[in-house]
Amino acid sequence: MFLLSQHTGPFFFFIIFISTAFGSESSVAYPVTCETRGADLTEDVVVVLCPPGCSQGQMSVFGTGIYASVSSVCGAALHRGALRAAGGPIRVHKLQGRNDYLSSYAHGIQSQPLTQWSSSFSLTKPVHVPLELTSNSSTTTQRPVKKPVKKPSVKKTVIGGNKDCQMDIAMVMDSSKNIGQRRFNLQKNFIIKLAAMLKVGPTGPHVGVIQASDSPRTEFLLTNYTQPKELLFAIKELSYQGGNTNTGKAIRHVAQTFYLQESGGRRGHPRVMVVLVDGWPSDDLDQAAMLARESGINVFLVSVARPAPEELAMVRDKDFAAKAVCKDNGFFSLVVPSWFSTNKFVKPLSQRLCSLDGLLCSKTCYNSVNIGFLIDGSSSVGDINFQLMLEFVTGIAQNFEISDIGARVGAVQFTYDQRLEFGLFDFSNKNDAINALKKIRYMSGGTATGGAISYAAQELFSRESGRGRNFLIVITDGQSYDDIAAPALEAQKQGITIFSVGVAWALMEDLKLMASKPKDDHSFFTREFTGLSEFVLPLVRGICRDFTENN
Repeated sequence: MFLLSQHTGPFFFFIIFISTAFGSESSVAYPVTCETRGADLTEDVVVVLCPPGCSQGQMSVFGTGIYASVSSVCGAALHRGALRAAGGPIRVHKLQGRNDYLSSYAHGIQSQPLTQWSSSFSLTKPVHVPLELTSNSSTTTQRPVKKPVKKPSVKKTVIGGNKDCQMDIAMVMDSSKNIGQRRFNLQKNFIIKLAAMLKVGPTGPHVGVIQASDSPRTEFLLTNYTQPKELLFAIKELSYQGGNTNTGKAIRHVAQTFYLQESGGRRGHPRVMVVLVDGWPSDDLDQAAMLARESGINVFLVSVARPAPEELAMVRDKDFAAKAVCKDNGFFSLVVPSWFSTNKFVKPLSQRLCSLDGLLCSKTCYNSVNIGFLIDGSSSVGDINFQLMLEFVTGIAQNFEISDIGARVGAVQFTYDQRLEFGLFDFSNKNDAINALKKIRYMSGGTATGGAISYAAQELFSRESGRGRNFLIVITDGQSYDDIAAPALEAQKQGITIFSVGVAWALMEDLKLMASKPKDDHSFFTREFTGLSEFVLPLVRGICRDFTENN
């Protein structure tokens, strides 16, 4: 078209006539984002302009060559090799849906498999598509007035989600021969309504789906669909499997693979697994459920159409429901008479899934503690040794899942005076908290440990310090010039567990006075500052031991 536009008027009119006669492709490249999907485009053939810098983390791609319309257009173009990282125009051809979209790794992009989808698209490179129709050539014939080009509409993306329910939720569906196609569809409707009630979104709950039959099958991961409409369509497209109800195998599969960061799991976010069972499982749940609990996963069991008395002889383990759940206290179990009566259970289940206080299994020592570091900055420490102390406290902090809904850390430095370096609520992610610890500046001065304990108890833990248990780790290298016993006892009465760590000239008597009981388990001593690193893991284990014993 570019070459022909250099000729006389009739030829120009002829080309425009052909283009508008077919009318299925715009004559300009329409700008899109990295996240724009094939399903967002309304025309059968359209040229879009992809921006530069699209990365795998921004895009989901399903298929190879032919892509499911839920795929990112620009991501698919990169995978196809029809687009470079610098961006550019690409022609999109909408196609019918198909089965078995294949996964592959190409041009730096990993595409994913998909069982089935209702529509597809393919991609080609446009020969020449300007951003708008212009011509700088001179001609004796007056050019026609260009009609404004109608841009293909792109649906606006919904953002957000329920910020009060930032859970990572795995839905384990029963896809066995017990349930059958009709009840399988009712199960899908139940999950769709539950997802709508949860208000799925990027900053809210994330939902993924696994089917349980002979072998577990991950249908999609937590980050594949973070918009309600996308998730709804994805669930509708799921196909029934058949086979045995190997629920235990599915629970183990989810516990081992589903919440990994590379699979979309969010660090510090509560992990929830909703297991739906029609009748009863074919395998044992005991060991798999134990693994889930130890992994900090809150397992809920929705048992539909439980076995009648005459069927109990066929049930492998009559206590399967009690063994499967996070805790057998009634909160994690729902008994539903039939799939036709699930509607009234949607709201109660959604409320439980979003109840952070009720999710007992997600409260591990790594994500439910508040740790204050009380660091000796006296003159006897010196600059070099002070850096070794910072490496020590940083090493401890590295072991915990620090986030706005997880573990918290804060720090106070003391000499005769005290300085709040940062509070428990100043940093809500791990990297920021670790960097803040590393950047603490050495004060230099005397040693008043008792006053520092009182100060830390007041400044770090006096306000509501979250749902976690409070720990104070005191690191000192010398004898205190004030009383230690009374401030330490008062802090412990406030629910603060104190670990004391002494170096060089620190008195063992002082360390024992400030430490919580049993004293030997909560006090440490080394002659050299280089020996502090040996206490990192024992201290972490001690915190976890105390947390477990009190929960």
